Amino acid sequence: MKLFPAIDIKNGQCVRLRQGQFHDVEVYSHIPACVAESFEQQGASYIHIVDLDGALVGHSMNEEVIKEIVARVSIPVQVGGGIRTIKDIETKLNLGVDRVIIGTKAVENPQFVKEAIMRFGADRIVVGIDAKNGMVATDGWEKVSNFNAVQLALQMKELGVQTIVYTDISKDGMLQGPNIEHTEKMVTATGLNIIASGGVSSMKDLDDLNSISVYGAIMGKAIYEKRIDLAEAVKKYGK
Repeated sequence: MKLFPAIDIKNGQCVRLRQGQFHDVEVYSHIPACVAESFEQQGASYIHIVDLDGALVGHSMNEEVIKEIVARVSIPVQVGGGIRTIKDIETKLNLGVDRVIIGTKAVENPQFVKEAIMRFGADRIVVGIDAKNGMVATDGWEKVSNFNAVQLALQMKELGVQTIVYTDISKDGMLQGPNIEHTEKMVTATGLNIIASGGVSSMKDLDDLNSISVYGAIMGKAIYEKRIDLAEAVKKYGK
């Protein structure tokens, strides 16, 4: 299981939201690049970044911050939030980002995902599926759609997608544990590389996710509030 320490960026700062609510924000650092550097020093092999402003308005808002993070670390970085065009993907990859995460656009226009994979390769394109009670949410989690999360994942698989970041919004930022039941459904029903996100609060939560064979786990608030020692977690899972 790969570990993905997360940096959520809002107004150029490293923050965490509670349940995706943009008015419920806690700032953890004014210099996200320093946070990224500390993750690498603790042994992280990959960093997960979300441009929260971008996710809300539909286009990238924190490119300079992302560029600075990429320049400061030698490990790969994946970025999501506001990526809605082929040009957006090109721009991110040109910044040195290893792969991009397509969320809202994948729901609105699945053919866009297919085109992106054909242009850049399946290893550079990840689909982000954010769900509430098993239903897909879009536009920075502001809207809940009529799409079933597992069905969307299977549709993405048909288009060539290999990796999905699956976020349970009801758990995100709450430190109450991940939604194991829904995540396991996603793993078993799709056979895709599922990166679980939302609610990880302890080493036990990581053990639970590892037991259902997720490809990776994203950790945010639990690291910032020192409920999980990143270096210890990296040693245990070794990736």
